[in-house]
Amino acid sequence: MRHIDGPLLVLAGAGSGKTRVIAHKIEYLIKQREVPPERISAITFTNKAAREMRERVSSLLPRKAKGPWISTFHTLGLRIMRAECAALGYRPGFSILDSGDCANLLADLMRRDQPGSDISVYEIQNQISGWKYALIPPDKVLNTDFTPAQKLALRCYGPYCEALRAFNAVDFDDLIIAPVELLRRDEEVLTRWRERIDYLLVDEYQDTNLSQYELVRLLAGGHERLTVVGDDDQSIYAWRGARPENMVQLANDFPALKVVKLEQNYRCSGIILKAANSLIANNPHIYPKTLWCDHGFGDKIRVISRASEHDEVEWLANDILHRRLVHSLRYGDFAVLLRSNFQARLFEHAFRERAIPYVVSGGRSFFDFTEIKDCVCYLRLLANPSDNNALLRVINTPRRAIGPATVKVLVEVAANGNGTLADAALDAEFAARVSPQTLKRTRAFIDWLNDFQRLHGESAPPEAFAQLLADVGYDDWLEQTAETPTDAERKRNNVAELAKWIKRIHEADESRTTADVVAALTLFDIADRKEDDQDSDAVALTTLHAAKGLEYPHVYLAGFEENLLPHRNSIALDTIEEERRLAYVGITRAQRTLSLSFCRSRKRFGQTETVEPSRFLAELPQDELAWDGIPMDVGANKVAGRGTLDSLKRMLKT
Repeated sequence: MRHIDGPLLVLAGAGSGKTRVIAHKIEYLIKQREVPPERISAITFTNKAAREMRERVSSLLPRKAKGPWISTFHTLGLRIMRAECAALGYRPGFSILDSGDCANLLADLMRRDQPGSDISVYEIQNQISGWKYALIPPDKVLNTDFTPAQKLALRCYGPYCEALRAFNAVDFDDLIIAPVELLRRDEEVLTRWRERIDYLLVDEYQDTNLSQYELVRLLAGGHERLTVVGDDDQSIYAWRGARPENMVQLANDFPALKVVKLEQNYRCSGIILKAANSLIANNPHIYPKTLWCDHGFGDKIRVISRASEHDEVEWLANDILHRRLVHSLRYGDFAVLLRSNFQARLFEHAFRERAIPYVVSGGRSFFDFTEIKDCVCYLRLLANPSDNNALLRVINTPRRAIGPATVKVLVEVAANGNGTLADAALDAEFAARVSPQTLKRTRAFIDWLNDFQRLHGESAPPEAFAQLLADVGYDDWLEQTAETPTDAERKRNNVAELAKWIKRIHEADESRTTADVVAALTLFDIADRKEDDQDSDAVALTTLHAAKGLEYPHVYLAGFEENLLPHRNSIALDTIEEERRLAYVGITRAQRTLSLSFCRSRKRFGQTETVEPSRFLAELPQDELAWDGIPMDVGANKVAGRGTLDSLKRMLKT
C-alpha cells in the first residue's frame, strides 16, 4: 500500500480482498500523502464494481470530501473522447451504439455483400470486435487461411467503420481503441492526460485485453505510478480478449515493477482451498501462490454421480430442500453454478415444481423492454440527429404511416448519397420515389425532430424528456398497444422509472447534457440492473462466468464432466488451462461446503450419450472427497489421482 513511487502488481488470490486493496491505497494517498483526489484515477470492469469501489472509498474519507475519478475502462475512454472530440474527428454529441444496433448495421452490410448468406451476424460481429480490441485496423488484417466467415467479416470491417463515422457514432470497442490511437499519435494530448492522472490504479487486471492494457501503459508511462491488482488464476475471459499474459508484459514495460502476493483467503474453508490449490497447480505460473485461511478445515467435498441429467437435477433440488430444513438455512445460502446456459432449464423446472425461489443470472434487462428502447432512441436522436439506428426504431413509433417500404427507400437513398436518413428524407431522389402523402408524412417527422432538437437540445435532460413524451403522445401509444390494462400500467411504470434515472443522473451533475445522460444510460451495466437479486432469499442459478466475484455459503457445481467442464470446444482447441481456471473460480465461490455433481448419460441434440466425469476430478485431493452414487468397490477415496478417474470411468461403462 505504501509503495507509491513506482509500478506495483498486487497478485491477489481468490477471496483475499482485491477491491479493498485499491480502496485503502486511495485513502492512504489522500490522507497520508496529501494527493489531490481529482489526480487519482481507479479503473475496473463493471459499473457495479466501480460503484462499490466508490462507496468503499467514500466511507474511508472525511464526509463531503471530493473523491477520485473511479470508473470503468469504457467510461474513462468516453471521458477522453468527449474531451478530445475534435482531435478524434467526431462531432459533439456522438452516439454510442449498443450491441443490437451494431448487429443491425452489420446485417445490412452482410446482405449487400453476400445476399442469402447463412453466416451468423454475431459471428461477424465477434470477429470484428476481436480485430478491434487487438488494435488491428481493416487495412492491417492479414488474410491467411481465413474461413468463409472471416473473409466476410474482413469485407464488412472497413465499411462498418466508415458507416459508424458517417453516423457520428461509436461502438463499445471504439471507446477504448479511439483514445489509444489518439494517445499514440498525439504527444501533446498524451502529455496532457498523463499530467491529469498522478496515480493510476486498476482492478481485475487479469481481465484486460490488448487495447485496455495499451491504454493503461500509455497513461502511466510517464510517471509509472501505477498499481494493478489481479489474479492470473481467475482469468476466464479469453473469449472476449482477456490476456493473463498482460501481467507478464507489465514486467517488460515497467522494469521497476514490484510484486506483492496476497495469499490469505477470507472466504473459504481449508478443505475448499486445498482443493483449489491442488487443481490450479496443474496450470503453469509465472507468479506461483498458495492460498491459506484460518477458518478451520471444514466438511469434505461431495462428489455426486447420477444416471442422467434429470436424476442429477432431482437430487440437487431435493438436497437443497433437505439441508435448508435440517440446518435452518436460507434459500439465499445456496448457489448452483453451471458451465453453460442450457443447463438452467431443467433446474428451473425442478425448482418451480418444489416452490424453491431462485434467481437466474443474466435475466431480462430493464433496457431490453420495448418502451425503454423507444425512449432511449428518442433521446439519442435529440443528442445526435445523425443517429440512423435510433431514427429507424422510432420513425414509425408511435405509428405515423411510415411503413417498411418507405424506410427501405429512405435507406437506399441515404446509401447512394452517403448521408444520414434525415438528410435522405429531404433529398430529391426520395421525393421522386415515394407518393406525395408518404413524402409529407416523412418530412413532417423530420421537421418535428429538427425543431425539437433546436428548441430543446440545450434544455435540462429531465425537462426535455418530459416534453418529448408529450409531443409524440407516447403515453397514449402505450395504452393503444398494451395487451391488457396491467401490461399498460407496467409499461408506464417503466417509463416513469427511466425518467427518475434521468433526473438522478442530471442532479448528480447539472452540467450534464442530454448526450451525457444518454451515454450514462448506454454504459449502464446489466449487473447493476439486477442489483437486488443477491439480497433476496432465493437460490442463485448462475453460470460460472457470471459467478466470478460472488460468494455463497453452500455451492453446487453441476455438470462436472468431460465436454462440459472442460467444454468440448476447449478440448478441441487445446485451451484446457482456461477451463481449469473456470473450475477454480467455481470452487472458490464456496464459503463452507462444496458439492460437485455429474451424470453418467446426457441427452445432446436428441441423442443420449455416455458421459465421463471431468478430468479435473483427478486433480483434486482424493482423500478430501466424499463420493455419493459410486459403488464402494471402486475405492474412490483410497486410490489417488488418475487411477481414481480411470476406475470410475470403467465402472460407469459397465
